[in-house]
Amino acid sequence: MARRTGRRPGNPGTREAILDAARTAFAERGFDGASIRAIAAAAQVDPALVHHYFGTKEELFRATVAIPVDPADLLPAVLAGGPDGVGERLVRTFLAVWDSPVGGAAVALLRSAVGNEWTARLLREFLVTQVLRRVLDQLDVDPAELPLRGGLVGTQMIGLAMMRYVIRLEPVASATPEALVATIGPTVQRYLTGPLPTPATES
Repeated sequence: MARRTGRRPGNPGTREAILDAARTAFAERGFDGASIRAIAAAAQVDPALVHHYFGTKEELFRATVAIPVDPADLLPAVLAGGPDGVGERLVRTFLAVWDSPVGGAAVALLRSAVGNEWTARLLREFLVTQVLRRVLDQLDVDPAELPLRGGLVGTQMIGLAMMRYVIRLEPVASATPEALVATIGPTVQRYLTGPLPTPATES
């Protein structure tokens, strides 16, 4: 009997093949540029199998990054109170995740991103498209400022994670979450909604 060729059916190796193809696609093209159809083609499976194993594109992306929580479940509460206080609520939610039992996976991801460019790309895409964009799109700020505002917030959040959970710099490492919310939250709030300095004009 002739051996069948073409797309592989579902089997124990299918899930990993899809994940491998998705990691490459998301790292090379970003979340917006990668498509389920292209990922399926690279994995040599039918697109329906991608949806069968992972559901939506967002769920597949989270699986490639190994993020144990869905920002879509957490961010509505961050945004529910309106623009005022969103920085404090974002920091509080961030700390609640990292201080929870699933925080170990987030720490492992951050450690990996420091030394691995592919992981860094995936983490960057996740932070921008799944967290910062969802917050900033709900705020009344100049669209032209969104990349800078998002980048500034990212410096605070990832910097906080590095100092508290990886480098464990005291007293940040042992500070209470509310102490960090009170000190870092206003800075994040300013990055999100406050005025930004006008770039200096080159002479």
